[in-house]
Amino acid sequence: MNPDEFWQYLERLVAGSRVIIDRPKGSQHPHYPDIVYPLDYGYLDGTTSSDGDGIDVWASASGSRDLSAVILTVDLHKRDAEIKILLGCTEEEIQTILVFHNENDLRAILVPKPKEQK
Repeated sequence: MNPDEFWQYLERLVAGSRVIIDRPKGSQHPHYPDIVYPLDYGYLDGTTSSDGDGIDVWASASGSRDLSAVILTVDLHKRDAEIKILLGCTEEEIQTILVFHNENDLRAILVPKPKEQK
């Protein structure tokens, strides 16, 4: 398998989906008010993730929808694992999101899009 195809398919998925931001930057988690979103957070409309909802996305303040990276998460509280797509994110925003997903019962790793694929 060609790893570049993964990024090409993911780009096609993003391009063919409407990004819905249901948790704007600074908003609180609906069930855990101590959790505040550091960037716009939402999902790709018309997609399905392991939790049965749309595939999660983090969107840069720049408004860019270019694919930056994915974060793979494991949540011991929910007992699930997911992919989070990062759109247009700067290195600083990526680090902020990575810290966000490595607190409490969450752990995550970053898979950056290869430079030649950006």
